Amino acid sequence: MKSSLRGPQFFYTSAPQQCPYLPERTERKVLADLAVPDADALHSRLSRAGFRRSHTLAYAPLCSGCSACIPIRLPVALFTPDRTQRRTCKRNADLNATLLPPAATLEQYDLFHRYLKHRHADGDMASMSQRDYIAMVEETPVDTRIIEFRDPQGTLVAVSLTDVLEDGLSAVYSFYNPDLPQRSLGSYAVLFLIQQTHLLDRPYLYLGYWVPGSPKMAYKSRYHPAEILRDDTWQPLDPAQAVFTGRTDIFPAAPLF
Repeated sequence: MKSSLRGPQFFYTSAPQQCPYLPERTERKVLADLAVPDADALHSRLSRAGFRRSHTLAYAPLCSGCSACIPIRLPVALFTPDRTQRRTCKRNADLNATLLPPAATLEQYDLFHRYLKHRHADGDMASMSQRDYIAMVEETPVDTRIIEFRDPQGTLVAVSLTDVLEDGLSAVYSFYNPDLPQRSLGSYAVLFLIQQTHLLDRPYLYLGYWVPGSPKMAYKSRYHPAEILRDDTWQPLDPAQAVFTGRTDIFPAAPLF
């Protein structure tokens, strides 16, 4: 089918396959090629419509009889950190974050492989080779960055693959040292991106899909006040949480982007 998104952009559907979030179900996706002129503008518009990026494609779920995957984003100016999130930021205040172009390294891959083996050993990504990892990072037609987080000894402890959008940032994929549970590095990566989005003076951090029935994806609702896309409209996930705080003091002040 043709899109109204600025020209004859074609969309395609994938073949059915097992759902990675709810194993008893089957998933299909609608796909769009981002390797086109003005890819960043198209990517931003598709993100606002609930799409995500993988390599050179944007995708969204198109599953018969299922709407479990719900696009979710965070209006960063309204973000209200809870006590646990404030502790997570303080616990990781010693980390050094560096913004880099999307270039894969062996050090990153080793950390990625350890993370998958520990956290997602039964998932499709667990078998990804170094070449697969390079493709995930470097095959991008849009403005993509890598953020590396290192401890005071210079050891790489977390990585966040992030896309830059017209209205914010998109958290594509993050991974971290699974042997440091006390740091809550996955949560810290999200909190750090919230801060960077705020410093860019852009309104939204896109977090992908919230899947309430999946323990791997349900955590995204812990960041308040989140918005979800329902019936083509972004709406508060929990209106009672939409209270302005302006809290930026829990983060380091320096912007990376």
